[in-house]
Amino acid sequence: MINRILHITGSMNRAGAETMLMNLYRTIDRSKIQFDFVCFTAEKVDYEDEIYQLGGSIHRILVRNPIKRMFALKKLLKKHPEYKSIHSHTLLSSGFNLWAAKLAHVKTRIAHAHSTNDISNVSFVGKLYKYVSLKLIHKYATQRIACGKEAAVFLFKKQDEVLFLPNSIDTYSFAEMGETQKEYINTEFNIDNKVLKIIQVGRLQPVKNHEFSITLANTLKEKGIPFKMFFVGQGELYKNIESQINEQDLMNDVLLLGLRTDISELMSGADLLLMPSLHEGFPVVLVESQAVGLPALIATTISPEVDLGVGLIEFEPLSSDTATWVERLLRLKSKEKITKNERLEKIAEQGFDIQSSTILLTNLYNTMY
Repeated sequence: MINRILHITGSMNRAGAETMLMNLYRTIDRSKIQFDFVCFTAEKVDYEDEIYQLGGSIHRILVRNPIKRMFALKKLLKKHPEYKSIHSHTLLSSGFNLWAAKLAHVKTRIAHAHSTNDISNVSFVGKLYKYVSLKLIHKYATQRIACGKEAAVFLFKKQDEVLFLPNSIDTYSFAEMGETQKEYINTEFNIDNKVLKIIQVGRLQPVKNHEFSITLANTLKEKGIPFKMFFVGQGELYKNIESQINEQDLMNDVLLLGLRTDISELMSGADLLLMPSLHEGFPVVLVESQAVGLPALIATTISPEVDLGVGLIEFEPLSSDTATWVERLLRLKSKEKITKNERLEKIAEQGFDIQSSTILLTNLYNTMY
């Protein structure tokens, strides 16, 4: 009998947690374990076709109120008694998902921390929501999983009794791509190696801090450094970012690429990855960039545990001036890099190859079934 796991994700678009989940889904033995998903959007999601091809299904809950959504989820679980386990990935709202599962008598209720999101500076209602959500998670989670230590502390207030599941990838495929696709961006955008190629991958939303990157682009332009900056991703700030680029006369320098299926190729052909995020959990893209061999300059707001020891990650405070960031970018570009085999070995030592994570998750699901 197939063990069907219901993953509550909210969406299944191309983003960090969803990409990690699809990496696991592609690799797991689907004759024994199947994934189904709960999404909170009526729109077709990026991974929808692939989910159906792999044998999964998608349930949609289209109410926004957390209490009404909780009861809708309870109703769904009652209707589908085949789900003996739920695996919730929706950070704070996981508390309500776990509560719904408890009310529906679902035995295994997993809360998975993917982020270190901090809402301590928002309204009283926001703080109350956080307080209640964390209490619900503590009460109703039968298993806690986190992508890293800081994410565990944020959602569970402690690291003990938490299973650490790395945001793993097919490291060999990425490493091979890094060797064979070095000219990809040059060919795709008709540029040469004299141009500094900087890539930023992530949703176009405030936490990713694209405004800071645009400021860096201005500094690069003022210094007369030939460059192209590529923003890969879609999101709520698309129009706003597009306006900033136009207003600052950067249309030929900063390119909005939208959602792409060739991110590994783009990273292989880039010189640098930029990540000035206000906060992150453990971004999958940083595992991918290190496998590819792409140096990254990232904000100190991101956990140091993202550095997998391959000498490609450097940190800089967001409080530093743009001249310092630009200087660090240029210095990082010229830094000597280790070989593909050395990268693979070091990343595997840290447990970030997809096979290791799949075995870990399979064992967990099997013990709980």
